[in-house]
Amino acid sequence: MSSMDLIRSGYIKELLENGKRLEPRGINEFRQIAIKCNVLGNAEGSAQVDLGNTRVLAGVKMVVEEPHSDTPDEGNFIVSAELLPIASAEYETGPPSPSAIELARVVDRGIRAGNCIDLKNLSIDKEHVWSVYVDLYVLNYDGNLFDAGTLAVMSALATSKIPKFENEEIKHTESDEPLRVDNTITSTTFCKIGNKIVLDPNGAEEAAMSTRLTITTDGSCIRAMQKGLSGSLSIEDINNLVEISFSKYDELKKQIQSVLNR
Repeated sequence: MSSMDLIRSGYIKELLENGKRLEPRGINEFRQIAIKCNVLGNAEGSAQVDLGNTRVLAGVKMVVEEPHSDTPDEGNFIVSAELLPIASAEYETGPPSPSAIELARVVDRGIRAGNCIDLKNLSIDKEHVWSVYVDLYVLNYDGNLFDAGTLAVMSALATSKIPKFENEEIKHTESDEPLRVDNTITSTTFCKIGNKIVLDPNGAEEAAMSTRLTITTDGSCIRAMQKGLSGSLSIEDINNLVEISFSKYDELKKQIQSVLNR
């Protein structure tokens, strides 16, 4: 960490000790969220999410494949993520970085564990199933990619259409059947800086954090959790963060549902 980073981290910690953040918002308050849907004309579904200055883009593509031998009556669901160099000076081209892999897995696991997509509904016949591929791109980084990514992927799935499949041919331009989404999950990411824990860390706060916890819920139960970095959280801390995560569910779900009314 550079001397400037140390100075900034010290300043962030001092602010938090006085109940303040770099931005004019509360300790457990999200930055402004904006969602645009159907931003990619050639995708089955897509959404762009702005979480403060963080911007991510999710696109859904559906292809017909042979079913796996161990799940002959199920389709497939796969999330991948790419941290584009235009998003941050720290991102580089090449194979997926550990951060990109973690982002994809956290988002993917939350949606799977939340039973949002019933893979049996993706079966076409004994020889064909739909595979739902979701590509998540980070266009601008300013912290909290997990929550922004979950919002983008859930919004993209909510607006997706299933192409027609006739005579061994996919007709993407004749999509009219909506992809069935059975459940909605949201995630809340917290970071610990000094002795304080904040929701929705921006880039500067993430640079100063000692640990991170992402909680995914569907409003009724915890569906997934992911801890990052080497710092620790007490049981009391975790219980408190779980309560906050549940309290934020309706707020975030409304953001996702709003794209269906546009």
